[in-house]
Amino acid sequence: MIEAPAPAEYDSPLYRAALAQLDETARLLNLDPGLHQRLRHPKRTLIVSVPTAMDDGTTRVFTGYRVQHNLTLGPCKGGVRYHDDVSLGEVAALAMWMSWKCALMGLPYGGAKGGVTVRPWELSRNELENMTRRYTSEIAPFIGPEMDIPAPDMGTDEQVMAWMMDTYSILRGYTVHGVVTSKPILLGGSLFRREATGKGAVHIFERACKAWRRDPAGMRAVVQGFGNVGSVAAEALAALGAKVVAVGDRTGAVRNERGLGIPALLAHARENGGAVSGFPGGEPLPLEELLAQPCEVLVPAALGNVIHAGNAERLACKVVLECANGPTSPGADAILAGRGIEVLPDILANAGGVTVSYFEWVQDTEHYFWEADEVEARLRKV
Repeated sequence: MIEAPAPAEYDSPLYRAALAQLDETARLLNLDPGLHQRLRHPKRTLIVSVPTAMDDGTTRVFTGYRVQHNLTLGPCKGGVRYHDDVSLGEVAALAMWMSWKCALMGLPYGGAKGGVTVRPWELSRNELENMTRRYTSEIAPFIGPEMDIPAPDMGTDEQVMAWMMDTYSILRGYTVHGVVTSKPILLGGSLFRREATGKGAVHIFERACKAWRRDPAGMRAVVQGFGNVGSVAAEALAALGAKVVAVGDRTGAVRNERGLGIPALLAHARENGGAVSGFPGGEPLPLEELLAQPCEVLVPAALGNVIHAGNAERLACKVVLECANGPTSPGADAILAGRGIEVLPDILANAGGVTVSYFEWVQDTEHYFWEADEVEARLRKV
């Protein structure tokens, strides 16, 4: 077994967690040391400067990344993240997890990830477009339908993907729909893609409940993160009959022991820039108390490493449904296992997104598009 620290250029809490998981898996599988060593290192890493014209006439330079972990199974696949916590180590860890996720789901992809260190909520729409187009032009030699296919992640959405596709197409001289996924439908996007990650996770939870002979109806759920994934997961849990008793995002958290009205909370968030704080259908809850709320299922759907050795003892749930990437540290995994708390891991629980991204890529390649119910049925079959 290889025991070595993370390479200095990638060293970060998330990358150390990814390596710890890989090293333990390699030990259990008695993996060939040479293969183990290869998998510990990304195949290709790109760091770019992203000069961006701001609305006040100044220029700001952001740092962008694209990491391709492994291309053995096919072209790389992975999201693009806009957040002020983005670092090379974080992106490298997420790319590694994408390799495992694609392999687990039987997809012909390797893992990749990208991002820009930025606070997107502080940029105007024009500034966000300028930054996205420049970032795309800088990574363009390393992406493409048969090389590396980006998708949205935290801080990005279908509009960002549209800008990326348009910029890449301009550079190529013709329209290339398959360079990104999770695009607007009119640009070759797939029906059911927006809901795929959150609904896919709840489908995994539903299947697990059947195996455990538990009824999800009446279960209490706590959701951390109310973006595309967390909000859809909350809706899907409520549709199963679960009570979503607390929700939080970077702006704050709200709680209602009788259950938050999810349609009303969604409407409130839409009217307030995506924020759940101030929702009149619940009482304010300190963010640091969110993960410790009593519930049957805890749904981390935001950042990584939010459940760690320092707070794992405080969790008051029976199941962790990992909608985020890497939300539970290896140290916390051991604590949760010792406490009998089930963890539905991210590489399975949130794989609905990349699976439907694959379906979108196939539809773009064939120029033949499926109805939403067919996409969902194919996802459930996988």
